[in-house]
Amino acid sequence: MLFMEILDCYPHSEEKISKLKRIEHEADDICRGIYEKLHQTFITPMDREDIYALANKMDGILDRIESSAARMHIYNIKKIIPEIKELTLILNNSLALVTRVIHAMRQRRKNVKMILETCIEINTLENEGDKILRRAMADLFERENNAIELVKWKDIIERIEEATDICEDVSNIIEGMILKYG
Repeated sequence: MLFMEILDCYPHSEEKISKLKRIEHEADDICRGIYEKLHQTFITPMDREDIYALANKMDGILDRIESSAARMHIYNIKKIIPEIKELTLILNNSLALVTRVIHAMRQRRKNVKMILETCIEINTLENEGDKILRRAMADLFERENNAIELVKWKDIIERIEEATDICEDVSNIIEGMILKYG
């Protein structure tokens, strides 16, 4: 995942942050294309509300990742704290599972069991992300004496964790689609 690469070579990652921004803009264009097709198509293979919600939430994941990287640059972060990498690993694993379940939706009737099991895994990872967030916040407020640095890191940590929350939202939408359509 590009965001992990940004963290690994931070603070020398301006080029990768720019690439992430370009990818985020491409995702916005894809979403707009999906929304246009939904408005032009009379009959859709699934409820248009489900398709819209799924596209919107998936775009939201990338929005949070890109805004986290951008804020690290804007805030002139000097050094990555360990909790960021730990939370990003959870996010990366969640994204891999979201990718798996999205691809499995192409043959959803054949993959029902795997899709539902993967949705549970995504939920479990989100719960782990919540634990890391709480621990990271407690550690941050314990060790950081500079209020400005504390606010910067709090913002970044919360955005990364929000991305894991949205991965769970995606899995909930997919789970609902599976239960609705089989």
